[in-house]
Amino acid sequence: MLHTNYPTRLKAIWDEAIAKYQSGNREADTFFDDASLAELASIGLNPMDVYDPVEDHLSGADIDFSTFLLISDARRDYFLNKQNGLQSTNILDSSLLPAKDLAERGIVWLPRIMPKAIAKLRGELPPETMYGCGGDRRFFATNNIHPAEFLRATWAYEDEPDKLIDWVEVRHAASNS
Repeated sequence: MLHTNYPTRLKAIWDEAIAKYQSGNREADTFFDDASLAELASIGLNPMDVYDPVEDHLSGADIDFSTFLLISDARRDYFLNKQNGLQSTNILDSSLLPAKDLAERGIVWLPRIMPKAIAKLRGELPPETMYGCGGDRRFFATNNIHPAEFLRATWAYEDEPDKLIDWVEVRHAASNS
């Protein structure tokens, strides 16, 4: 189980995934041995939680280990403290996500990223949906929000979506003034 040393172990797992990807492996389910899979599961993560950011990182996207660690830490905290270490059995139906061009209070992508963030926190993202994808990264950059910060705000306002929208609206206004 990953607890006191989980950042160090996540770095080793991240490095392992980078090596596998660079060697040509593109199958997330074959990246990790049983021990690493158990370590990831102990903090609420799965192979795609590592594969997607590694792939984007190696493709030149603005995601690095520090960002991965902070996102993973938010998920870990939610998993251990809100879900009591029990994985959700629900999976988000990606076809039901709001359209990519929808806006809330003039903020494009906000209606789409909110359910993605909730699903990320709960460990309910399907393999084909990434929290922190290119569209998400544009949203974060446009609104001066770190992806892990958005997860924590989503958790704080999980049952009050209007307050999360208010929070984003303030950041949006500040970054566009």
